[in-house]
Amino acid sequence: MKRLQRALCLATLWLAGAAVAQQTSSGPSQATASSYPNKPVTMIVAFPAGGGTDIVARRVAQGLAAAWGQSVIVENKGGAGGTIGTALAARAEPNGYTIMLATLGNMAINPHLYKMDIDPSKDLAAITNVVGVTFVLVAHPSLPVNSVQELIALAKQKPGKLNYSSSGMGGAPHLAIELLASMTGTQFTHVPYKGSGPSFTDLVGGQVDFTMDSLLQSLPHIQSGRLKVLAVLGAKRTPVLPNVATVAESGVPGYDFTNWFGFVAPAQTPKAVIAKLHTDIAAVLAQPEMRGQLEKMGAEVIASTPEQFTEQIASDTKKWAKIVKEQGIKAD
Repeated sequence: MKRLQRALCLATLWLAGAAVAQQTSSGPSQATASSYPNKPVTMIVAFPAGGGTDIVARRVAQGLAAAWGQSVIVENKGGAGGTIGTALAARAEPNGYTIMLATLGNMAINPHLYKMDIDPSKDLAAITNVVGVTFVLVAHPSLPVNSVQELIALAKQKPGKLNYSSSGMGGAPHLAIELLASMTGTQFTHVPYKGSGPSFTDLVGGQVDFTMDSLLQSLPHIQSGRLKVLAVLGAKRTPVLPNVATVAESGVPGYDFTNWFGFVAPAQTPKAVIAKLHTDIAAVLAQPEMRGQLEKMGAEVIASTPEQFTEQIASDTKKWAKIVKEQGIKAD
């Protein structure tokens, strides 16, 4: 009887161990996703507070926090054109509790400009492309130009004398203006900042002449008269500023620049957690109030699937590798 009891006890322990092993080997992502999130989630923004990325991140964070009943903490990790925050996100524990709102610059442009010890397209997993971001050309009111043609003419009269601010070397604003300079044969002086927030502070203060950046943060300054808008950078006009022409309409045919913001996570994050994040973020973006807020600021809500966003990152990485090489754009 004692031998039988001992055998049954050993058998029970073995079966319990086998069950745990099977759960660990075959379904950790399911177990993680079913309880996710059960603690605060960190959302990295690779730029200082106040920029377009930060604006979108904080709005989505509020929506997720309400849906989850968990805190979503936005951490601004600016510096080096967004590469510092990108690296931090890539090295975070891949459990879904650290995500990043990335940009076109973070994912597709910086790898061709900076020496990075990570590869964003390999070390970060796509969750969803959140918004397409309208960029505009805005200038300080004291700059004596009121159109793209006048800006180009003045730049040709004074090569290198007009200066522009950007969110940092290799960021979307920097590349947008370098693209304009290349297509028009003009020269401008670049004044890089550690994010769009400080870039706009000095632009509004008159320390720099102009910039190209998101309508998300430009619109309040345009409406107040602190800045004047000269053009929209995309292929078509924005409903937010229907009377403002595109750069292409303004004498630079073929010019087209649109940024995007999208969520990514460390590459080894379980697929089930990625899927839940996509579903929950898409639900937040689908809320009429949220969608309305973003569209009024000039952002187009996308909410693509992880697979679609992965393809977008790959396509843009290839595109910008060619542009950076052909135009000789450097980050230093």
